[in-house]
Amino acid sequence: MVLYQPMDGYCYNSDTHFLYNFVVENLIKFKNIKGELLDIGSGSGILGLLVAREYDKLNLNQCELQNEFQFFSTKNAQTNKINSNLYKGSYLNMEFEKKFDICVSNPPFYHSNVIKSENKNIKVARYNDSMPLEDFISKTASILKENGKFFFCYDVKQINEILLFLSKYKLNVESIQFVHPKASKDATLILVYARKNSKSLTKIMKPLFVFDNLEFTNEVKEIYKKSSTHSIKVDLEQFN
Repeated sequence: MVLYQPMDGYCYNSDTHFLYNFVVENLIKFKNIKGELLDIGSGSGILGLLVAREYDKLNLNQCELQNEFQFFSTKNAQTNKINSNLYKGSYLNMEFEKKFDICVSNPPFYHSNVIKSENKNIKVARYNDSMPLEDFISKTASILKENGKFFFCYDVKQINEILLFLSKYKLNVESIQFVHPKASKDATLILVYARKNSKSLTKIMKPLFVFDNLEFTNEVKEIYKKSSTHSIKVDLEQFN
């Protein structure tokens, strides 16, 4: 999968690859994955495109606030011959004309009191000022179909609020996975699968360790192999 990305803006990172793998691992038990898929804050489009490539009966929808990334979401969908419907604007203020079977998102999750980048695109993509956690979860609960599935990653240090808000908006945590930089380090990222109005008990998947010394672990190498993406950094003027 060829993915164009901005030369000087926010670029997708390993979190998205890990989340894609987490989605696939949790959907294995379902025989016929179909319906409406929404990638919330689609950025360059990678997450939704990977999931749509994996499950070709899903109709991909993307929602993106920033003009530059609206372009990249559309361009990358076209480049990879995946049909997509793009919603332009703020997710929290968006009026959707339909409900969704699956929502996926690598949202901005750094807390607003963290020192911020001066780059506006990076600020919006990384820090949760533009999409506070509770608003993000409540909005998603409102647009999911009954028993709809919600996959996202977040800063693990905010796990208490994540679980609190998911419960508040009737999204049951079906599965979680913790991501550690290495086996000797604390987890830094949490991958979450929640389902609307479900009453299932929660599965805690085995942790994902990213590095073994300076090398990626075999598990992470396999995830990148499964994703099979090729990134090309461009200046938007190249397309004008």
